[in-house]
Amino acid sequence: MRFHTIAPLFVLLLGFIVTTPLLAGTLPALTVYKDPRCGCCEAWARHMSEAGFAVTTRDVADLAERKRALGVPAHLGSCHTAQVGGYVIEGHVPAASVKRLLREKPAAVGLAVPGMPIGSPGMEGPNPEAYEVQIYDAHGSRVFDRY
Repeated sequence: MRFHTIAPLFVLLLGFIVTTPLLAGTLPALTVYKDPRCGCCEAWARHMSEAGFAVTTRDVADLAERKRALGVPAHLGSCHTAQVGGYVIEGHVPAASVKRLLREKPAAVGLAVPGMPIGSPGMEGPNPEAYEVQIYDAHGSRVFDRY
């Protein structure tokens, strides 16, 4: 008789265990806009792909115009721009920060790592620099993550 009581709970728990990783692993597609000659942009795209994003890269002739159209402030600029889940990602933003953004869903245009700091994804090298990921909207920016 006890089996009849716990069997439905066991089935429910088993269903949760099986489906949760599938739901958690679903990330939106990410499109990267870049200069065709940029090697670090390709390295960042690989970083994002390895983190589970389905990445498409698009070489664009006028990247500055694309950035303006997407609302990237000039002072937050870097070498590539991406779109994912309704947000704009500027520069060498780590996948962990993008995943946090998508999980928390703040009211923002997107994230940016201004410049090209050594040690950021796609810019690996000796003597990594500390850097900040900025979250921004039409009113300004603030620190979202620090690495």
